[in-house]
Amino acid sequence: MQGEVRNAQGERLDYTYHEAGPESGDSQETGPLVIIGHGVTGNKDRPFVVALAEGLAAAGVDTLRLSFSGNGESEGRFEDSTISKEVDDLGAMLDAVEDRSVCFIGHSMGGAVGVIRASQDSRIRWLVSLAGMVHTRAFAAREFSDVTPDAGCMWEEPSCPLSQTYMDNMNRIDSVADLGSKISVPWLLVHGTEDDVVPPQDADDIRQRAGSHVETIRLEGADHVFSDDPAQMVALVVAWVRSQTQG
Repeated sequence: MQGEVRNAQGERLDYTYHEAGPESGDSQETGPLVIIGHGVTGNKDRPFVVALAEGLAAAGVDTLRLSFSGNGESEGRFEDSTISKEVDDLGAMLDAVEDRSVCFIGHSMGGAVGVIRASQDSRIRWLVSLAGMVHTRAFAAREFSDVTPDAGCMWEEPSCPLSQTYMDNMNRIDSVADLGSKISVPWLLVHGTEDDVVPPQDADDIRQRAGSHVETIRLEGADHVFSDDPAQMVALVVAWVRSQTQG
């Protein structure tokens, strides 16, 4: 895949495309496509995101990792980065890939992005939530209640200012748990037992609203970014995606 992709604000979205390896039976740019979206303060180049994209491509699945606007090398201001805007960014990318059958993999806040988009957009045929955020208001209060919006930063990172725009959006959404009942596509929830950023209970809460088409994997000892053993997460996700898209 080549060419510029811009969102509704005209901002260029940075992405990296991994063409499927020889195991793929589909011709270039016609088979299923995985799009990977990151979490808050992240971007497409986080090591576990790269490892997952490379694993999927090696297993025969075209994969695209995306930096949402205002993050990484994508255009836009970080202060304007919200779940709602990233849902629209994902829509712009879906527009760009046209006729592809898409599996979206969202990490952390990207998990909430995926749930919202999949609940309203039939172009997402498969969904994976990696340490997916569900209760957005609770997350913002838990992590940033001691930070003054438009004055302080997320986790004391100077490149990640906390905006009132972000907090208002997190509070307005409140939770995506009830959207679980509106998603009918195959869906995989992956969460580490030692995640201290998005608690495993988030996955349990949305799983209770969803149907039998949802599978859950709980990784013992894994943290929010699967730092101790990303290979285990990669292998499990790759196996599930292959079984769904090439079975």
